[in-house]
Amino acid sequence: MTYRPFATTDYDAAYALWSAAEGIGLSEADTRDNIGRLLDHNPGLSYVAEEGGVLAGAVLCGFDGRRGYLHHLAVAPSFRRRGVGSALARRSLDALGGLGVRKCHIFVIADNEEGKRFWLRTGWEERNTLIIMSHDVRPPSP
Repeated sequence: MTYRPFATTDYDAAYALWSAAEGIGLSEADTRDNIGRLLDHNPGLSYVAEEGGVLAGAVLCGFDGRRGYLHHLAVAPSFRRRGVGSALARRSLDALGGLGVRKCHIFVIADNEEGKRFWLRTGWEERNTLIIMSHDVRPPSP
């Protein structure tokens, strides 16, 4: 298995992987341009895993100046249970640590039981004292 930083050229294969993966929520925020912007603003934090020219897994990672965030960690079914997901997460966490980041968060869809089991098994702690609230940001009116 080869691990390397996520490049914008990985977008199509990663999007196909995320689209096929249970528990990954995609939205209009996941366009090629938006993912490219995340990668440009957070160089060296997101990773892919490849084997034999096939994208086996991918993770996006961002940093807001205080905390890190992992998004869309997915591993193709034929590559699961081989440590690929853990290795992808570890690379992003190590990169964040190199920036002095002390804590990283993930968002797990509430009914994604397999995802919750994975994160708990790999040492993450479920926080049930927080809720996520969202608000659309619209461009200013002319």
